[in-house]
Amino acid sequence: MGERRGRGARRRTDPATDWRHAGLAPGMGLAMQEQKMMGPEDKMSHEGMEEQPTAVWRRASSVLRTEIGDDAFGSWLAPASLRAAVDGRVWLVTHTGVARDWVRRNAWRRIDELWTHYDPARRPLALTSRLEFEGEIGAASPDSPEAPDPSMAQAVAGASEPTSEPVRETGREPARCAMPLRAAFTFDTLVTGASNEFACAMARRVASWADGHFNPVVFHGPYGFGKTHLLQALAAEAMRNAPDRRVLYLTAERFMSSFVRAVMERQTAAFKDELRSADLLIIDDIQFIGGKHSTQDELFHTLASLMENDRRVVFAADRPAAALTELDPRLRSHLQAGLLCAIEPADRELRLGILARKLQGLAGHVGQPVTLRPEVMAFLADRFVDSVREMEGALNILIAQEGAGACHLTLDTVQRRLRPHLRGGPERRVTVDDIQKASAEHFGLKQADLLSERRNRAVARPRQAAMWLAKQLTTRSLPDIGRRFGGRDHTTVLHAVRRIEALRATDGQLARDLEALMRKLGG
Repeated sequence: MGERRGRGARRRTDPATDWRHAGLAPGMGLAMQEQKMMGPEDKMSHEGMEEQPTAVWRRASSVLRTEIGDDAFGSWLAPASLRAAVDGRVWLVTHTGVARDWVRRNAWRRIDELWTHYDPARRPLALTSRLEFEGEIGAASPDSPEAPDPSMAQAVAGASEPTSEPVRETGREPARCAMPLRAAFTFDTLVTGASNEFACAMARRVASWADGHFNPVVFHGPYGFGKTHLLQALAAEAMRNAPDRRVLYLTAERFMSSFVRAVMERQTAAFKDELRSADLLIIDDIQFIGGKHSTQDELFHTLASLMENDRRVVFAADRPAAALTELDPRLRSHLQAGLLCAIEPADRELRLGILARKLQGLAGHVGQPVTLRPEVMAFLADRFVDSVREMEGALNILIAQEGAGACHLTLDTVQRRLRPHLRGGPERRVTVDDIQKASAEHFGLKQADLLSERRNRAVARPRQAAMWLAKQLTTRSLPDIGRRFGGRDHTTVLHAVRRIEALRATDGQLARDLEALMRKLGG
């Protein structure tokens, strides 16, 4: 009994064989784990005392992954790389300082034990972060005989599962919370016009990494007018211009879900460092974090940290910063202090340009050039004034149904084909306000002009046309229509209706204007 207790005591105090000295989660003893994990080839190389640092670390990290678990290993050690310094020493380089500190507190003693056990050459292994290594220690040059094997970086990420492709040794590992970019969303495919020209110019400036940048940059505008396209084009261009810099693009929903997951998995430190190590952070639809106090607090501190370290931050929202009243006042104040870039609803010229570009893209799917009659293009551009996405969806319907034969579609056929798919269907109600907005845009005026007392021909004739449309397309009485046009008398409305009826027969341009407005409002 005494002899057994003695052996037990020695096992408990032997740092080379007892994992409990590292303070890690319970696991099997080292010898048992080796027998369980090693296959025939592993055993042969182990017996041959393989001396490559890559093989040593792969064997040690396989045991370590089992002991501390996949989640902890994946968060703190998988992004690390094995590097050689100019003096030939081998370093375990973590992706961030936070990860280095976690490894030193929770796993370094065990790593040192495993490294010593598996390395017959007894080479010392040191721990550092990427910034420290690149700034103070220095990596070996590619021509140096002491430079590590290119597969060293794979040993950490793959552990017992070697990868077939080399990992770039830039220290810029992909962020777990980042989202992939759509290949079609580039500056080349972005159609610009008066409504988004300034926003596009600022996006290109941010993507060029030019000095003197504004921070943060906030793009705002209604749904369906190209904010996501602009942000993803910015991200893609920024990565192309500076491949060594870290660019993170994600939506507010992804930010929230990643933050919640990090809290539940007790990995908030890794989450914070992942975002705060970005050179450019881009978050879309920021309005969705409104009312989420913990998430807003985390975003506020992330924004403050990035700005303090002169990193770039870009947001997008559906409203100006001042109108995001559901956001925390501190966060909203930071947004207002940045550069606000409005993306206005696309005007008619821009909508026609978007349709033309969309047809070019669809030609690849059809296999030959695709065109539409001018009057059909005009109908689509005039009918969908509130959302470019809806306009593109209507175009997709036509091309999917007709293919290259869409060039033969008449206006009547297009209206008939699209009527079941239009918002609100055939029973859509047209309001006087709808008519005023459409008429003002068509004639190049403001809605307020139609309600004003101005009587010059440039305003009076469009006002009369709008009154005529209100009589034709709504059930409002003449007195009610008059009240909605700046409190005018019903006799004024009656005069406008009769005047337009008479002019329709003699004024061809007016007749075309009315037809276009009728199509836009009635589908």
